[in-house]
Amino acid sequence: MDIAEKISGKTTQLLAIKKINPTAMRVLVLDKLLKHQHALSLSDLEKLLLPADRTTIYRTLKTFEQNGLIHTIEDGTGVPKYALCPEECDKKEHHDLHVHFYCGTCKETFCLPNSRIPEVLLPAGFSAAEMKLVVKGICDKCRINAIPLH
Repeated sequence: MDIAEKISGKTTQLLAIKKINPTAMRVLVLDKLLKHQHALSLSDLEKLLLPADRTTIYRTLKTFEQNGLIHTIEDGTGVPKYALCPEECDKKEHHDLHVHFYCGTCKETFCLPNSRIPEVLLPAGFSAAEMKLVVKGICDKCRINAIPLH
């Protein structure tokens, strides 16, 4: 079995687990998300799926998010990015309270699922609705490829 078949099989399996009807566009979008280690924006997906309709891609992303398959990342660029959720996310609740990393060199955003957002002690009467933590810097690939200054 080649890589394309493995990814396609995983795609349909993930859609079935989340009870999402596997339309052609949903399979294509999920395949692209699975093939990239970094989060993708709507524009990224639109370029990867030319000549697909932007509105259809957006609706697909919203369906995925509503069903706990992906989460939205606000990395400070003003452009939402989308990445796969942990398995335990579902329609009722997302469990993706992990840190995200934004590389200022390649402009890619990565999930750091092993880095949990620390507990924040709020003053009495305060109630948190959501928490997001983005670390900005340079990723390992960009650091390795950087030309040292002498």
